[in-house]
Amino acid sequence: MGMAAAVVVLFGIREVSSIAGPVVLALVLVIAVSPVRSWLAARHAPIWLQVAVPFLIVVLVLLGMVGILTISATELAALLPTYTTQFERLLADAQAWAAAHGISNEVLNRGLEAFDPERVLGLAQILLGSLIGVLSALFLVVIVLLAMSLDAPVTARILTSGGGDRPQLVTALATFAHKTRRYLIVSTIFGLINAVLDVLALSLLDVPLPLLWGVLALIANYIPNIGFVIALLPPTMLALLDGGVQTMVLVIVAYSVINVVTQSFILPKFLGDAVGLTTTMTFVSLIVWTFVLGPLGAILAIPLSLLTRAVLIDSDPNAGWVQALVSGRPRG
Repeated sequence: MGMAAAVVVLFGIREVSSIAGPVVLALVLVIAVSPVRSWLAARHAPIWLQVAVPFLIVVLVLLGMVGILTISATELAALLPTYTTQFERLLADAQAWAAAHGISNEVLNRGLEAFDPERVLGLAQILLGSLIGVLSALFLVVIVLLAMSLDAPVTARILTSGGGDRPQLVTALATFAHKTRRYLIVSTIFGLINAVLDVLALSLLDVPLPLLWGVLALIANYIPNIGFVIALLPPTMLALLDGGVQTMVLVIVAYSVINVVTQSFILPKFLGDAVGLTTTMTFVSLIVWTFVLGPLGAILAIPLSLLTRAVLIDSDPNAGWVQALVSGRPRG
């Protein structure tokens, strides 16, 4: 019954994903900047200032990222047609290499169809169309964000006062907010570090549009498990077209070294067990929420899973074994 209800709910959310996605994004952003509101409240700032400052911080960050993506994507669409000659040369080299290694022309032609310049241009147009969708959704995000920012002080007091009636639910929601905030702050800091290092590496290697790929690396940092691959593929392909195989290999090496050092060695020491999800649960949540909300679901997979865990598992005193199962830590 529970699984059937979950399927119905997920498909229902999927049908209204254009609304549910921006609402969840606004909620996560409000949670991320809540320390600013708490800091202002502790210094007895007026309510309007407690609302306005966090709201403006989020809006400025969103507008800055959308602006960079829009300008860079426009430049990318204008840049790709100039690589037609490089495409043809790479295809000729691939055909010569395949012929030397006994690969039939039929197999080769089928494989080379994926590298058609017109298809790459089509991908650029899809990217621009997606950005237009982001711009239209941004208005809804800002409106919902403003409403949630206005309600945040009251909501915090209501949750605190409700601890006597539903203590476990209040505690679970507080834990969700704390874990989400820590995850977002730490991931953002290390995402910025990754982005800056990637931009520097791409600039040194003369790969076009390094700022675009830096922003992509920052956004992909929030996507568990496959974010690194998503951030790596576009600059790698452009490096191949612009500078050849050597530049492509150098980009892969630079990205891999930066990712291993920051994400594998340093990040776990700061993030620790803040997420509280096993590797399997993290990957499953990525698949599920991407199916439900699309690309935005991939970015919000961890916060959405933490919210689901708080409401359905952490708030239930009889669900201790499930809590241990999804967190990978046996009950002590």
